Amino acid sequence: MRDRGPMIGFFLALTTAVFWGALPIAMKQAVEVMDPFTIVWYRFITASVGLGLLLGWKKQLPSVSNIGRVGGLILLVASLGLAGNFVLFNRSLQYLNPPVVQVIIQLAPVGLLVTSAWVFKEKLAKHQIIGVSCLLGGLLLFFNERLIELFTSFSGYTLGVSLAVAAAVVWVVYGLAQKWLLRQFTSAQILLMIYVICALILTPMAQPEQIFAMDDRQLAMLMFCCINTLVGYGAFAEAMSRWQASQVSAVITLTPLFTILFVDLASLACPQYVAAVTLNIWGYLGAMVVVSGAICCAIGHKFIRQHK
Repeated sequence: MRDRGPMIGFFLALTTAVFWGALPIAMKQAVEVMDPFTIVWYRFITASVGLGLLLGWKKQLPSVSNIGRVGGLILLVASLGLAGNFVLFNRSLQYLNPPVVQVIIQLAPVGLLVTSAWVFKEKLAKHQIIGVSCLLGGLLLFFNERLIELFTSFSGYTLGVSLAVAAAVVWVVYGLAQKWLLRQFTSAQILLMIYVICALILTPMAQPEQIFAMDDRQLAMLMFCCINTLVGYGAFAEAMSRWQASQVSAVITLTPLFTILFVDLASLACPQYVAAVTLNIWGYLGAMVVVSGAICCAIGHKFIRQHK
């Protein structure tokens, strides 16, 4: 059974990458009718109920009686960070295609790596510096056709990119806060508390009645988004418990490539709903370099050791 652990961990991480890769395509359909705050509110409500029932069944519900003032403040910061990430991610999809958003969001895990080195006094290794450089260079290649527009005019495209970058930044804040909270709680317990707090924060801004304006396609996409939160993050947490974190991270970085693949397939099957990816050869190369840079950050040390 022990030998099967890494294989199960790989398939769980791959499940996360596949679900997260498909997520922005579904959200772009749902956001046609429902505003980002309401979509995210539905996602957090569903995740709170689903994860709460699971942890209740396992008798692992978190106890916040001893969290303290500092812990409570950090929990609130983590919740605001994840809620902000979800809302900004959704909002950016109103201006950008899903593959563009997914490539930009790769700044989040790499940003967490760099800021962790600063906040928690962790040393950046040579392979991580190379990986960050590759990621930044890959982003320039990816946006090669829109670089002038991106930096010289404030168009809808520029606004979408800015929102996606902001989504990555606030995710880093969430990641740092969660890392601190892991001293007292498991990752699943932290997620449950954050889901509940996020749902409460977004309740005044949510308009649940918008669901009645959705057609069957949009409603199905909303349901997929809600299930995706549970399955994607659930598979990710389980993969981390069965496999090394660096290897899980390496698989997760494939998410943008799954998004590009799914968009290409969906544009062939339903061209009236999903637009094809419009990238030149340098754009595709840039996406590959971004993913390669993220993988280098996660497991580059293994290759360096092998060649010593």
